[in-house]
Amino acid sequence: MFPPPSSAKVSPWAVIGLNGHLSSVICHLPLTLSLRCLITAGPTREFFDPVRFLSNPSTGKMGFALAAAAKEAGWSVDLVAGPVSLPEPAGVMVYPVVTAAEMRRQTDALFGPCDVLIMTAAVSDWRPKTTAAQKLKKDGQGMTVELEPVPDIVSALAEERRADQFLVGFAAETENIEAHALDKLERKGLDLIAANSVAGPEGAFGSDENKLILLGRDGFREVIGPASKAAVARQLIAVIARLVAARAA
Repeated sequence: MFPPPSSAKVSPWAVIGLNGHLSSVICHLPLTLSLRCLITAGPTREFFDPVRFLSNPSTGKMGFALAAAAKEAGWSVDLVAGPVSLPEPAGVMVYPVVTAAEMRRQTDALFGPCDVLIMTAAVSDWRPKTTAAQKLKKDGQGMTVELEPVPDIVSALAEERRADQFLVGFAAETENIEAHALDKLERKGLDLIAANSVAGPEGAFGSDENKLILLGRDGFREVIGPASKAAVARQLIAVIARLVAARAA
């Protein structure tokens, strides 16, 4: 799966530390490996009638930026995208979906051969228990919609992963960001989690900028940004490449 160091290319940004300093550890690792990467992006929509749904403000910008950065690094990229209004990254295979169930089916179909999974999508946590066949009519009365939990995509994939697959999750939080992210890292069987704030007008949803707190096993912690999502994406891909290369060494 991994090419020998002599055939591995080194990304121009991968040899620079996150604070702009050269790192001897980074410089001696083959950071741009020939990897196949599966990325999810954007929101999902969970319908309670044909025209109304539950969703969230995710625009898919971070996931699409990661897909472009991974492709730029020489990786083969599959991108499963919820409903967004973004141009497709050049050279990336895009698989559009709408609901969490569709995203789960498509991601599961692509997961087997991938080396790196990056779950950037803001998948709905709940969905209506039933969906009306026709548009519900307003009658001046209140309405109660019963919700059920959406099966967790990355937890299911983690249970069937190969030992050499590297799983990255995202945690979009409004409070206690690192504590919630660490819980998610352990509970879902991830190798790395990227935590970001979605609180208030300066949150990550819809913004062109982001700040990520990367948390991993054995106390690993790095901070990327704040910077443009394109710049943050390049740095995150470089970190993932570094960790994958170190594990394969």
